Amino acid sequence: MARLRLLTHSLPDDPALDTAVSRALMLRVAAGDLPETLRIARPGSIVAFGKRDVVDAGYPSAVRAARDGGFEAIERLAGGRAAVFHHDTIAFAHAVPEADPRGGITRRFDATAALVAAALGRLGIDARVGEVDGEYCPGEHSVSVAGIRKLMGVGQRLVAGGVHMGGVIVVGGADRVRDVLVPVYKALSLDWRPETTGSVADEAPGTSWDDVVEALLSEYENRYELEPVPLDLETLDLARRLAPDHLSPVTQGTPGPTRPR
Repeated sequence: MARLRLLTHSLPDDPALDTAVSRALMLRVAAGDLPETLRIARPGSIVAFGKRDVVDAGYPSAVRAARDGGFEAIERLAGGRAAVFHHDTIAFAHAVPEADPRGGITRRFDATAALVAAALGRLGIDARVGEVDGEYCPGEHSVSVAGIRKLMGVGQRLVAGGVHMGGVIVVGGADRVRDVLVPVYKALSLDWRPETTGSVADEAPGTSWDDVVEALLSEYENRYELEPVPLDLETLDLARRLAPDHLSPVTQGTPGPTRPR
């Protein structure tokens, strides 16, 4: 069984740095400095914008809407349109060394979605893989409850020598996801149906964040030998250098951190 390093260090009070840690892991794994690594984190309140959002004419207004709603605006590593992270979500990032990253895109998507669906199935949820009509950040590898309410989204980023598989599972607080995305998606002129947004706790009352992490890690343990590791200083130093790249720009009338452009 292959070995997989497991990192659970979170930096919820510094969303840009928290995002940059996952990017730094991807780059170091791709460069051969670190072996394959899985990160499971508890994030702060973030609206994570994808590349298509950043070039949209409504992006500055969407950034304002996120920050007005109490969420930091971040430009993320992978994925499609804007997604939401908060304290009752699980952020996961799987950094994989790959000599030919483009060769296994669908295989990796299929495997990650199936793994998350199996983990949620352990909690008694009718978890299914596939896009929900009208969901936010749509994707064919979303995981939902019975194809009705989205619980997990996943994205993939390729670099020379490696891959980042990253996603978010909404454990609780589906209302927070809906409330902030209504003005954000309006600013981006994106159609969606807020009622398609769900949470694990809504479907399995009493389920905690730790319960979902335990179920998720149980599925990973079926495939890997997990090796818990701390956040090493080299990765943290690299993340600190990368962090400014992930902050959305300050927009007129909206307080927020500056970033080089």
